[in-house]
Amino acid sequence: MPPISAAAALQICLLLSALPAQYFISQWYGTDSAQHIQMTERNWHYGEKKTKSGNSEAETHSYFAESTYVHSPKPEYIRFSVGQVIVHKRFGYLGVIVGWDVKANTLEERLQHKHPPANQDLKNTPHYRILINKANGFGKSTAYIPEEEITIIMGLEVHHPDMKAYFSGYDGSKYIMQPWLKKIYPHD
Repeated sequence: MPPISAAAALQICLLLSALPAQYFISQWYGTDSAQHIQMTERNWHYGEKKTKSGNSEAETHSYFAESTYVHSPKPEYIRFSVGQVIVHKRFGYLGVIVGWDVKANTLEERLQHKHPPANQDLKNTPHYRILINKANGFGKSTAYIPEEEITIIMGLEVHHPDMKAYFSGYDGSKYIMQPWLKKIYPHD
């Protein structure tokens, strides 16, 4: 067996330590940051409602800025609009706003998990549903985040499999809503 040079020994050590290092890095950073992204879910079924005839019927709740009621008039304190491109202030991912609520609209236990006691006032601030740019690689495709975690940017496009369902195009500063979405957010 030929002698191994110091450079070759270093390369072998680096190769052998790559897998354990990758594991520890993913445990330390990867999972935690992804867990902080509030993923949206469609039409939660929660509780039962009795009809006049006495039959039980699942009651459907639309959480996470997915309600189909018309958001009009738009309150002045809602700073951002559907179609604007955002960057998350803490996690740095790019996305586009597809809906908003005047305050967090989800189950109380999810709010308590997302907003610890020190941040309970955030649940009473506007929240936005975001389609996350596919290239960011967060593994999540949507997020539901409070207004204070958003920065608006212009000139960047978002790539997401559902973009055409919500928007018909991009004008360089904002995405153009599909007619059905414009009916829900007529002032955006």
